[in-house]
Amino acid sequence: MKIGCVKEIKNNEFRVGMTPDNAKSYVNAGHEVLIEAGAGLGSGFTDEEYVEAGAKMIGSAKEVWDSVEMMVKVKEPLPEEYPLFHEGLILYTYLHLAADRPQTDALLNSKVKGVAYETLIERNGSIPLLAPMSQIAGRLSIQEGAKYLEKLYGGEGVLLAGVPGTPKANVVILGGGSVGTNACKIAVGMGANVTIMDINLQRLAYLDDIFGARIQTLVSTDANIEKAVKDADLVIGCVLIPGKSAPKIFKKKYLKGMKPGAVFVDVAVDQGGCGETTKVTYHDDPVFIVDGVVHYCVGNMPGAVPRTSTIALTNATLSYGLQIANKGLEQACKDNDVIFSAINTYDGKLTCKNVADSYNEEYTDPRSLV
Repeated sequence: MKIGCVKEIKNNEFRVGMTPDNAKSYVNAGHEVLIEAGAGLGSGFTDEEYVEAGAKMIGSAKEVWDSVEMMVKVKEPLPEEYPLFHEGLILYTYLHLAADRPQTDALLNSKVKGVAYETLIERNGSIPLLAPMSQIAGRLSIQEGAKYLEKLYGGEGVLLAGVPGTPKANVVILGGGSVGTNACKIAVGMGANVTIMDINLQRLAYLDDIFGARIQTLVSTDANIEKAVKDADLVIGCVLIPGKSAPKIFKKKYLKGMKPGAVFVDVAVDQGGCGETTKVTYHDDPVFIVDGVVHYCVGNMPGAVPRTSTIALTNATLSYGLQIANKGLEQACKDNDVIFSAINTYDGKLTCKNVADSYNEEYTDPRSLV
């Protein structure tokens, strides 16, 4: 199979879908790998490293798109890339279709086989291709939140850990999944007062066992959220329903009751965000202020640490990518039915139920097509 990887064109996105080591794995399996020149530079991988791995360097993204049967990326394609789609192409990347109708329509109209990292669910319920970015985004959310609490950036001017004789900052984490757990690790490690909220009592019990008296766990209800954020210095939004738009649990009405200069970091922004006042921002202009609350809503947070992010992501995506490349998408699904869960579009049909439900569109079970 001819497999391609192009430079990401999203604003300040420096990750790359394939490392030289990944390219070598595909080449050793008998595939031809085409890499756009300069695709890996943002993550510290030179063209020479890809060539040494057996990949072919191509001068333009269009030539790569036009030549390959399978495209391996990181972020969802942007409108400039839609004309490069072609029927039967396997697009293996994050798609986040529930918050992006134009991309959904482009994939359907071009009959692209859209295989989304974020909806691949293993038999044990884990989401292995989302997990590494969730870990990074969760840890980064506290790092970024701490920075934007600084007065220079519009924050209230508090240090998360405080110092002896001063209060520690209050951190509220909405969602106790992978992102929330990793955010909790860093916030606790920095010495903040941490409250974490979730609707799943078993998850809260697990978090209580892990962190003990260092955190407060609360059931996520409107009343509890409103009470908690009033005293919060930093709120982290990390609610996820795989394939669906995130529920808007952080209400606009809460803002006026919060501390001036408090910070809200919406890690769920890729899925539309869990805040009513959320709008996508970018690393070159990451924050805006609503009712005195600083909002950080960067849609590709792990792109700020591309070397770590690329290696972590491709460690997870390679094994499934090789299954698809070695056998073709259809046979790979038959041999490993977990892969069915990642297919969001196929032959012009929506094949992810949560995405279809988001648009009130007809859902087609991919098992009936493949």
